[in-house]
Amino acid sequence: MQTLKEVPVGKSVSVVKLHGTGAIKRRIMDMGITKGTEVYVRKVAPLGDPVEVTVRGYELSLRKEDAKMIEVQ
Repeated sequence: MQTLKEVPVGKSVSVVKLHGTGAIKRRIMDMGITKGTEVYVRKVAPLGDPVEVTVRGYELSLRKEDAKMIEVQ
């Protein structure tokens, strides 16, 4: 299992599953990150938080804790 947090900069991955429950999972889905979505990792801040990704044609910054909940391949 690989999470979005572990993906190196410059790689594209596909979302396999969202972990987490309730409001956190709903918020991630509302941002456009759903099963099967392609995500491109643009940058990672020097301390690893946040992670900037491109999803569905727009740039999105995710906290490290949120990126750990997104399983990718």
